[in-house]
Amino acid sequence: MAVTLEEFIHSLDLRTLPRVLKVQSGIYFEGSIYEMFGNECSLSTEEVIKIIGLKIKKIIAEICEPTGGSEHPQPFELPMNFPGLFKIVADKTPYTTMEEITRTIHIGSSRLGHPSFYHQNDIKLENLIIKQGEQIILNSVEEINGEVMVNCGVVRNHQNHSFTLPLSQEGEFYECEDERIYTLKEIVEWKIPKNRTRTVKLTGFSNKWDLTNPFPKGFYGALILKPVYEIQAVMKFRKDIVRIPPSLDVEVKDITDSYDANCFLQLLSTQELFEMTSKEFPIVAEVIEAPQGNQLPRSILQPGKTIVIHKKYQAPRILASEIRSNFPKRHFLIPTSYKGKFKRRPREFPTAYDLEIAKNEKEPLHVVATKAFHSPYDELSSVSVGDQFLVHHSQTTEVLCEGIKNVVNVLACKKIFKKSDKTTLLPLYMEGGFVELIHDKKQYQISELCAQFHLPFNVKVSVRDLSIEEDILAATPGLRLEEAITDSYLLISDFANPKECWEIPVSRLNMTVQLVNSFSKDTGSFVVRTLVEEITEEQYYMMRRYESSFSHPPPRPPKHPSVEETKLTLLTLAEDRAVGLPKSPKVSQLSLQTTKLMMKQKHSHFEVRRNSLLG
Repeated sequence: MAVTLEEFIHSLDLRTLPRVLKVQSGIYFEGSIYEMFGNECSLSTEEVIKIIGLKIKKIIAEICEPTGGSEHPQPFELPMNFPGLFKIVADKTPYTTMEEITRTIHIGSSRLGHPSFYHQNDIKLENLIIKQGEQIILNSVEEINGEVMVNCGVVRNHQNHSFTLPLSQEGEFYECEDERIYTLKEIVEWKIPKNRTRTVKLTGFSNKWDLTNPFPKGFYGALILKPVYEIQAVMKFRKDIVRIPPSLDVEVKDITDSYDANCFLQLLSTQELFEMTSKEFPIVAEVIEAPQGNQLPRSILQPGKTIVIHKKYQAPRILASEIRSNFPKRHFLIPTSYKGKFKRRPREFPTAYDLEIAKNEKEPLHVVATKAFHSPYDELSSVSVGDQFLVHHSQTTEVLCEGIKNVVNVLACKKIFKKSDKTTLLPLYMEGGFVELIHDKKQYQISELCAQFHLPFNVKVSVRDLSIEEDILAATPGLRLEEAITDSYLLISDFANPKECWEIPVSRLNMTVQLVNSFSKDTGSFVVRTLVEEITEEQYYMMRRYESSFSHPPPRPPKHPSVEETKLTLLTLAEDRAVGLPKSPKVSQLSLQTTKLMMKQKHSHFEVRRNSLLG
């Protein structure tokens, strides 16, 4: 049965792509020819096209409430690169089946692709009862014994219980409240349900915005985001991807089940290439759409170029940021094979707790105080600007408060005097300021730094990498090596020179290729060229939040703890974090509440520490 293109897209289940459509009839721009995004295309009756994707082209934003009693502002376009940070307002409209959820919500392998729902009533399964209102995490969709099922999980007593629900599962499913902060790009890619709007609250900005602010002055309220889609399609005998607006006034018929889709060009994105099995590589492909702004030599990736895709794999990288007080900062991914050399640079520590995290067993941490601190207890030391300390270890000590002895967490240091040294105790919660004094003049390779010191770590390039034409790190005033991550890469080469290979990042380099055939030549050994990659602010935040969030330290102690709260030692906190609940009988009920609060802060680490990342 023929339907309008808009009706077809509205009912389209993205999991069933690609779909083959036949144009039945319609009204066309300028007869039967139209031009969209630089692609001139002809759609005539009986034309057959293959729909390969549906992407959000732009976002129309509408302010939920008028400001200052004025008239309701007109909707406006929100730029896709707008650096706002948003909280998502849970959708109050229920989903009636699991099939409706999977057709509407993007469920994927990334943590962004694990939405949470709750059910209005209990769900009785064979070995488990999902309670009313209990948070259900949707992890993936797959076919099990011929039936499409949704892999789900619930967390009880810090343990995950997995189960599956069929697409036919009925009921009233509602979105759970989401306390995370998202960029606009993350919302567009993962958090806008198909054929629904999304209400969000603006909470701040990830970086400065040089263009005109699209909001009324002082606006920090709620927005309704309405996506405008474009269809990505392939036509017979054409090598480019055609982009079609769903509103195009044509009628189409779905003929997927009766048409051989293999007669179309087999176009694959970078992500689809990575999803192929390892045994399918190496393969030969022709570049159809080249990535924009990539750092590879221009001769490698350009439309019409034939390349060899040798394999897919995970590779280590060091996430680094430029050290500077003003914005914007630059961010980099440095391969461990980088041949430049580094010298250490001083680090800054805002609290005594940060000294505890940064101390190294191989050498004492030597710091100078940049801010004075007056101790409220006689047993603990005060600090004056210019005092120098060698950091030793954390411990507990007793202090006298209103005639009562109490245990507090402290950092034992050696205070350096001209003629003698003195052991001093600094409270862990102390909010002061320290700068590291460095006596090490050695030059290090990046692999040596990662092996010998705890990240984060401050360095400066002392010898640039002479094996690359332009070393973008050499011009930076200083670098903060933040953490080690692993990322997904494809190894490619020019077909004419298969022994010189380049790594391309799967998640940050978007290209489309046409598969040509398998690659049967024996290349023997080949040289792998790795590049220092400069990444955007949004890509940086996604990595800090999702790639290796487990590596972050626990939250800092309270700035001004009560007497009871100070009884919670670092050792107890570490044990509690390992099992989820306190075991030590010495911890008071108030300390238990404090621990739970810290655990909650740990799980929302990005929100709590965003200012320190930006600084």
